[in-house]
Amino acid sequence: MAGKKKSRPLLSGLAVLGLVATSGYLTLELRKQEEQGVTEVRNVGVLDGTRQQAETTAGERWSRLENPARSVLRGADGQVEAVLTDGARTAKLTGPARTFAEPTSTASKVSTTDWIRLMPEPWSKGAEKEKWFKEWYAEYADSKEDDIFAFAFQYVAGAPQRKDAQGIAFAGDANFGPLNTTGAEGGDLRLEQSDFYDYLGVRYPFRDGTVGAAEAVRARSLDCSGYMRMVLGYRARYPLMSSDKSGDGLPRTANGMARSKRGVDVLPLTGTAPQNRPSAIDQLQPGDLVFFKLDTRTGQRLDHVGMVLGHDTEGHLIFVSSREEVNGPTIGDIGGVSRLDGNGYYAKTLRSAKRL
Repeated sequence: MAGKKKSRPLLSGLAVLGLVATSGYLTLELRKQEEQGVTEVRNVGVLDGTRQQAETTAGERWSRLENPARSVLRGADGQVEAVLTDGARTAKLTGPARTFAEPTSTASKVSTTDWIRLMPEPWSKGAEKEKWFKEWYAEYADSKEDDIFAFAFQYVAGAPQRKDAQGIAFAGDANFGPLNTTGAEGGDLRLEQSDFYDYLGVRYPFRDGTVGAAEAVRARSLDCSGYMRMVLGYRARYPLMSSDKSGDGLPRTANGMARSKRGVDVLPLTGTAPQNRPSAIDQLQPGDLVFFKLDTRTGQRLDHVGMVLGHDTEGHLIFVSSREEVNGPTIGDIGGVSRLDGNGYYAKTLRSAKRL
């Protein structure tokens, strides 16, 4: 996360009663959570979109679309099988339906056949003829191996812990950050600046020679940009910068990511003021990073980032991000509903979007 976002009340657990103390900028009244609940990621039988073994045949066809420039692969039945955007490495593939839900924080559920995967190279017009893409697509066209969305939901409330062969917990319910016991940083109730290596509790060597050293107090914590770096970088293997200025890859903060030359600006940043809110969000697709201006204290810096998940069962465009109100990754309603459409808190503070 870039800078310090608007002070908002803390949800310190999954059950909170009554009023939470004001942070100086926003006061929220939280509903009592009757049950703990566990975040769900499940297949939906009625929507199961299991496809035939995919092969590039005469029945499949490629087409080109603009704004942004992209290639679309359709199957013999005319249904979209892949969307690949010029200059981006994230690909939207069609696969079996899944539902993402978070009953601890919201009634919203996103049922989708979109699977977001990282290609080994940025897409360009005509790349469907290249060897690297043919090999990559043959491996992932029908794969049920964890994708970027699956990674993202391995850190929400109730997600079970998973360890690698060295015994390092690389997934499981994540915090946003440690409690701000000093009362500093403008009154924020949880500290920011928890990166992926803090969550892991390891020293991480970046390609520029810098070594990220985990702080014990930040164990199992991911702020908003740290969460995106965990999902896209450490898990999906997108290159990571050690900061906003050193190296090439995904920068450290929300502001750095939004202003980076990496990827494609789907909703270009025109400014940080309220009048710079994008007038339309039709260009957004699942997997896009969305950037927000929440805090007047951070000047011209954008201070929050999330990822587009898709439309929920009520037709609202939902995103996932890590927030202090629920102390971790969420698609929930606490601290503002996770909708990009309408005139809610996050919809009004949206400023730009990028497709990596």
